[in-house]
Amino acid sequence: MGTTDKKKFHLNPFQVIIISFVALILVGAVLLVLPISCKNRVATPFNKCLFTSVSAVCVTGLVMVDTATHWSVFGQAVILLLIQIGGLGVITSFAALMLLFGGKISLFQKTAMQEATSAQKMGGIVRLTIFILITTFATEAVGACALMGVFVPQYGGRGVWMAIFHSVSAFCNAGFDIMGTDVAPFASMTGYAGNPLLNITLMTLIFVGGIGFLTIYDIGKNKCRFSRYSLQTKIVLISSAVLTLAPTLYFFFAEFTAMPVGERVLASLFASVAPRTAGFNTVDSNALSSVGKALTVVLMLVGGSPGSTAGGIKTTTFALLFACAFSVFRKRKDTRMLHRRISDDTVKTASALFLLYLFLFLTGGAIISLVEDLPLGSCLFETASAIGTVGLTCGITPSLGIASQIVLMLLMFVGRVGGLTLLYSVLSNKNNNLSKLPQGNLAIG
Repeated sequence: MGTTDKKKFHLNPFQVIIISFVALILVGAVLLVLPISCKNRVATPFNKCLFTSVSAVCVTGLVMVDTATHWSVFGQAVILLLIQIGGLGVITSFAALMLLFGGKISLFQKTAMQEATSAQKMGGIVRLTIFILITTFATEAVGACALMGVFVPQYGGRGVWMAIFHSVSAFCNAGFDIMGTDVAPFASMTGYAGNPLLNITLMTLIFVGGIGFLTIYDIGKNKCRFSRYSLQTKIVLISSAVLTLAPTLYFFFAEFTAMPVGERVLASLFASVAPRTAGFNTVDSNALSSVGKALTVVLMLVGGSPGSTAGGIKTTTFALLFACAFSVFRKRKDTRMLHRRISDDTVKTASALFLLYLFLFLTGGAIISLVEDLPLGSCLFETASAIGTVGLTCGITPSLGIASQIVLMLLMFVGRVGGLTLLYSVLSNKNNNLSKLPQGNLAIG
């Protein structure tokens, strides 16, 4: 048979990203099913291990069992490692190992790294990877030291492990915690609503991890000179500020009015920052009003920023859709942001991404509601948390059946790897050509 008859199967960068995440999830599930991973030294059912592994790798925080009371230190360490790799990205973590042991990064690997980090160009991708690693470990180390001031006085030596675990979980926007007890499982940070050091440290870690490494790099390069920041950095900072301050005002004046003023400020800020997309909570989500829950759902769906450890449709997409609507209202032919024109392709991609996430969020909630016979509002809260890779819950996740667990796992996976990455991995553009169909007219509005 001639060489021309032989067809080689080549993976594109999007497929490599998908396969790497799936492989890590399966390895994590196998490790968690081992008896040594459980405090009682018995094998945990595989579906619960798989769900936990998906949630950790996809830095979500939704769990079937309480992390503190069910898993042993070994099991918690496995979860933390999955969170760290999932937060950095499997491709970035692999590249880090290659660099550590003196290996060379191939052109294909650089392309995959570019997609994984949302970098706009391939040039300098290795330097960016090194910056990501230094930023991650340095920030997590500082956060862990600060949290030791909270946990060590209360828990002694175990407080060191708790500080490290929660620092990594917060920076990676995972939302996993080991605060639960046999009496009060799934407690999260509800016992520390009035602790300034814990609240400020966790919010800072969540914010830094969620604004994106490209934004951090740009800020580090140009310091406080806002005018020299890239358009993306400006949009990320402005939209993040709006999405933090506006909900804070609502929570302060409408939700947490019974709290003392100091605790009220901290709780309001935390309730605005955590849903994008960390999953810690200092106030029980069930204690929020229906409006408060709806606002939290919106924050979860928006998520963090491109190239970050967070999920969601991203702040830039959210801002671009508003800019697009504003341009339509002003009858402009193009979309403008901060005196820059945005390409039509970017606008179309943002619109498609928004519709994809909205469809999956609503469909997933409807399926769980029908299967489990639960209120649609509670189910939509869980699906928003899953696809936004947040981890906040109304408390129904641990009681869900297998079918609903699969729905949430799929949503978490899509939320972490990205809906467009998933579509690009299976759809080919080889049929695209330069021919155009006849133009048609359609009435809108």
